[in-house]
Amino acid sequence: MHRRKDLLDIESLDREEIDFVLHNARPMKELFARSVKKVPPLMGKTVLTLFYEPSTRTRTSFEIAAKRLSADVVHIDVESSSVTKGETVLDTIDTLQSMKVDYFIVRHQRSGIPDLIARNTRASVINAGDGNHAHPTQAFLDAFTLQEVFGEDLTGRRILIVGDLLHSRVARSTKRLLIKLGAEVGVFGPCGLIPEQAPAEFKRFASWSEAFDWKPDATYLLRIQLERMSDQFFPSLGEYHKNYGITDKRLDHLRREGIYLLHPGRSTRRRGQRRRHEIRAQPDQHAGRKRHRRPHVDPLLAAAAGRSRVECRARRHLGAAGRNRANLCGGIVLAVGRRA
Repeated sequence: MHRRKDLLDIESLDREEIDFVLHNARPMKELFARSVKKVPPLMGKTVLTLFYEPSTRTRTSFEIAAKRLSADVVHIDVESSSVTKGETVLDTIDTLQSMKVDYFIVRHQRSGIPDLIARNTRASVINAGDGNHAHPTQAFLDAFTLQEVFGEDLTGRRILIVGDLLHSRVARSTKRLLIKLGAEVGVFGPCGLIPEQAPAEFKRFASWSEAFDWKPDATYLLRIQLERMSDQFFPSLGEYHKNYGITDKRLDHLRREGIYLLHPGRSTRRRGQRRRHEIRAQPDQHAGRKRHRRPHVDPLLAAAAGRSRVECRARRHLGAAGRNRANLCGGIVLAVGRRA
C-alpha cells in the first residue's frame, strides 16, 4: 500500500487507503467507552492546529483525538499571531517547522492552502477544510456513520444530498467518498446552488417527489453557506425551507419509507429569526407527554424521532454520531501517523 504523508482530499485516495482509515477509526470508538480514554501510539509526537477560519467542532475533535493518542497538542491563535503583522502562511510554517512539529491540522478560507503547506514541510498535513474545495475528515465521518447503520458494504445504497452543493466542501468530499465506497449519490437543490458541471455519476433531481421516487436509503441535508455567498440564490430562508427543507409532510414520508435523515443539526439565529430547518418536537408514544428532541451539534444525527421499528433503529445508531467525530479524527491521525 502506498505510504501517504498527508490527507488533503478524497480524490487522491484509493479504496485500500479509504478502508485503512475507516478500519483504524473503529478502535477509537471502543476507546471512548473506557474509563481511561488514552492510548500511546503518538506519544512524543507534536500536533499543531492551525485554523485560519473559526471552528468549534472540528478543532476540538482533533485536539481531543490527538490527546487521547498521547500526542502533545498546540493551538496557534491566528488572530493574535504574527499573521496580523503581515506574516505569510509559508513564513508561519517555516517558523513552526523549526520547532520539529510532526503534524499540522489546517483549516483555511482559501482552497489549496493545505496542499501548499504539505509541499513545503516535512510534517504530515491533514486538511480540516479549505475554501470550497475539500473537507476529507468530515466525509470520512459521514461514511463511518453510514457504515454503522448499513454495514461496511455501502454498495448500492442510495444517498440523496439536498441543499447548497455549490459552496459546500463537505458535500464535494462526501459525494466523492460515497461513490468510491460503491454508493449511488443523488443531488437536489436550487438551480444556482447545484454546480453546472456535476459529474455524470451524480443523479440530479428537480423536485422532492422525483427524488423520493428514486427510493433513497438516506437523505443528507446541507447547511446553507450564507457566509460564502456573494449573490442571492433564493428569495428568503422561508422560501428555501418551503421548497428544499424538511417539512412535516416530508418528514412523515421519510418515516413511512424508513429513510434515514442526516441533518446539520445546529440552531442558528440570524437577525433574531430561528432557522426553520430545525426538526420540530415529535410525540413519543412511550411517554405521556411530548419530549423535545433537540438536534445534536453534529451533522450526522437521527433527526427522525418517530414511532416505527425502523425509526427506532435509526435513532439508536445515528444518535451516537456526535461521538463519531473525535473517533474518526483519532483514526485519521493514527492512520497518517503510521505511514509518515
